Amino acid sequence: MEKYLSSTGSFLAVVSGAILMPIFEFMYGIGEAVMYTMTALLFFLVMDWIAGIRASKKDGTYASKYGIDGVFRSFFILLLPAGGHLLDKVLGAPGVLFGLLAFGVLYHVIQSMTANSIRAGWGAWVPEGILNKITDWVQSELEAKLTRSQQRRDGVK
Repeated sequence: MEKYLSSTGSFLAVVSGAILMPIFEFMYGIGEAVMYTMTALLFFLVMDWIAGIRASKKDGTYASKYGIDGVFRSFFILLLPAGGHLLDKVLGAPGVLFGLLAFGVLYHVIQSMTANSIRAGWGAWVPEGILNKITDWVQSELEAKLTRSQQRRDGVK
């Protein structure tokens, strides 16, 4: 054990894990399903950021203020399942509210990521028939993003 903790990086990783894991488990719960659900949510949130940045740079509406707001929105999104878990604890429910909020948020994030990907022009890589079905699925999200993009271009708040 001593040889693994001898480097500063290893020591910091162990200390960080010892501090962060209990916080994570308190906030979200324990178990592989919780860990994978939150990892998937974080993964698709990052993918949404990447696609959103590319889309906004493509249409000329990239602004750090909007990006900073997005960071706060993402932090809020990541806290919603934690609230569900805490309410599950209060109500004695076995992860029901956590699951509803986590998968509801995950569904929305995947829709947002898909709409941003289409806005970024990445839909050209998908066969037309499939792209039409995907576009139908995210139509309202895509329209909302295009409207916000146009408003940012026009200077409307």
